[in-house]
Amino acid sequence: MQAVALHPEVIVARSVKWQTSATFLHHGDETFLVDSVVYPSELELLPGLLAQAGWGLSGLLATHGDWDHLLGRFAFPEAALGVAETTAARLRAEPGDAQRKLRELDEDDYVSRGRPLSLGQVQALPVPGKLDLGDSELELIPADGHVQDGMAIWSPAHRLLVCGDYLSPVEIPMLSAPGGSRDAYLATLRRLQPYVEQADWIVPGHGEHLDAQRALAILREDVAYLEALDSGKGAGTAALPLARRDRVQKQIHADNLARIAGA
Repeated sequence: MQAVALHPEVIVARSVKWQTSATFLHHGDETFLVDSVVYPSELELLPGLLAQAGWGLSGLLATHGDWDHLLGRFAFPEAALGVAETTAARLRAEPGDAQRKLRELDEDDYVSRGRPLSLGQVQALPVPGKLDLGDSELELIPADGHVQDGMAIWSPAHRLLVCGDYLSPVEIPMLSAPGGSRDAYLATLRRLQPYVEQADWIVPGHGEHLDAQRALAILREDVAYLEALDSGKGAGTAALPLARRDRVQKQIHADNLARIAGA
């Protein structure tokens, strides 16, 4: 795991699994952990990072309901989990799904955990909306399209955008079940653009943190890719961004094409 301070009140940890990001946001006397790292040895380090910074945890936030963003309670088992109302509805509709997928991936990676994943108290947050962070506020932005649910988080105190599974430097746009949608994904990218333009840092769900210039370049590439996925405009010829053309991204592209064709 790598950890870096982007601001005196922001620490980002990045897992070796899919470069999954977890972000501590601190201001005043409050601290939230957004999303999570993946492996047990990485999760065990998070309380130490918090203690070293001298902060106390106020709660957990998850940008959406995919299992790899829900593991914060392994590190902080007493903490409540805040999610968008759409994510809360998804978790209610899919009881045990995140736990099952985590078990399957752990089996693939020969990972053993001391206890099963428990989401505990889940608080549904209205999105769009605001959430207090000390004497500042976090702005909660609708972010669906990758899946049916989700939110991005803008912290004006830190000029920082935590955007979940969007604007990744290592992963092309992924239209995943449940509810992945090309049109909704494009709408989310356009919704995020004004925040990216004023940000000092953007933290995607997968991949290293970005400055505004690089994030805007990725946003333009992702919009062009998704627009070319329109089944009426030669979806099969949609070009993958130059830096994201490895074997895994080609498979994601094939899955996107299948989803578009079946829509």
